[in-house]
Amino acid sequence: MPDQKQELLRTLPAITELLKNETIAGWLRQHPQPLVTECLRRALAELREEILTGSRSGGVPAADVLARAEKKLSCAIRPKVREAINATGIILHTGLGRAVISCGVVDSMLGELKGYCTLAVDRETGERTERDELVEYILTELTGAEAATVVNNNAAATMLALAALVAQKEVIVSRGQLIEIGGSFRLPDVMAQSGARLVEVGATNRTHPRDYEKAVTENTSAILRAHPSNYRVVGFTSEVSLRELAELCRRRNLTLIDDLGAGALVSLEQFGLPHEPTVRESIEAGADVVLFSGDKLIGAGQSGIIVGKKLLIDKLRKHPLMRAVRVDKTCLMVLERTLQLFRDPARLRSEHPTYRMMATPMADLKSRAKKLARLIAAAEPRIRTEIRESEAFLGSGSLPTEAIPSFAVAVSLPDLSAGDLSQRLRLDDACVFSRIEADRVRLDVRTLTDEQVPLVAAAMGRIAA
Repeated sequence: MPDQKQELLRTLPAITELLKNETIAGWLRQHPQPLVTECLRRALAELREEILTGSRSGGVPAADVLARAEKKLSCAIRPKVREAINATGIILHTGLGRAVISCGVVDSMLGELKGYCTLAVDRETGERTERDELVEYILTELTGAEAATVVNNNAAATMLALAALVAQKEVIVSRGQLIEIGGSFRLPDVMAQSGARLVEVGATNRTHPRDYEKAVTENTSAILRAHPSNYRVVGFTSEVSLRELAELCRRRNLTLIDDLGAGALVSLEQFGLPHEPTVRESIEAGADVVLFSGDKLIGAGQSGIIVGKKLLIDKLRKHPLMRAVRVDKTCLMVLERTLQLFRDPARLRSEHPTYRMMATPMADLKSRAKKLARLIAAAEPRIRTEIRESEAFLGSGSLPTEAIPSFAVAVSLPDLSAGDLSQRLRLDDACVFSRIEADRVRLDVRTLTDEQVPLVAAAMGRIAA
């Protein structure tokens, strides 16, 4: 090794000496020594590598090591799941946690989260109860079902329903409904794991009542209707209505399972969107069991909700798989308090973030976009801004082809690509997620709050500086 590199390596301070530094002593009063020591080791390793590769030509004072170690320590103690600002225009953004939970819901939970809570105990008798019964009262009220239970997501709801009600029996599904959900999880694979035997009927684009009739055998136990919430088949199409399937199931003594996916509890037409089947409509049409997500159109935490006939829900509760897919206290608290908002249409629009975003008038969005553009220009005149009409989306597989009119502020900086600007927005302390169109970063204001507008503008100013 050249003598110059050897000399530079000798300037690297020893960890034992660094640990005596007053700055490090301050760190150790707040953080465990093994963590601090590891951050120092990593900082020294980086500096050693720079010397060996020739990218560093000077010695290494202790201050340089401390500066690097401090950054690593800050990164190590910062939670990886952190607050982000969504300027993508996708309301239920899977990468950003899907539905935003109402501030009122979060505030109402603080007492229970800081101490014990009545998760699985009856206050009157003092005896143990089933935790999912805590939300059954309001789920049956909002859907018209006889009973309800909750598991950790809708895929688990599908598997539990099939395992408890159709195991080792045949279940009929239209070929046009053999969906694949996020993460490459396919309905046939879920069904196979449940022990149910899939029977495909019809064609990809057209299925008729006679297709179901012909497929029923002595081994048939159920018909599953999977609502195509995350895709659309258009053109020369035909499908059998839920009422027709319910009539067939009654005649042939079969169970009708309706997987709604996103799971609307209210009509979306009031927000200018196409009709999405509601859970109550499925129950009224004759479905025996209805499955849907809790973190999409309901807007609570991740969960899968199952409502239907009491006899069937009781079977699900008693199945061994139920314990493996049950939810915790936090999920139930969020779900119950969020469901309360659906009792009052006015509160739903004003307090539920998902529906507030959907309901915001275009005039308000334009005003928000103008304010954002004005604040960005004030933060740094070199930033180019342009207000444009935009298209937002519900996201997470809900109404995938239906755009929601919006406004966006297109921003750009000289000598900085759209990709680099978008990345710097994400890495800024404000953690702003945007989208790129026509090689311009766009900040869609439908998914921003008025309080977030100055935070986004400040982030742009820091990046430009």
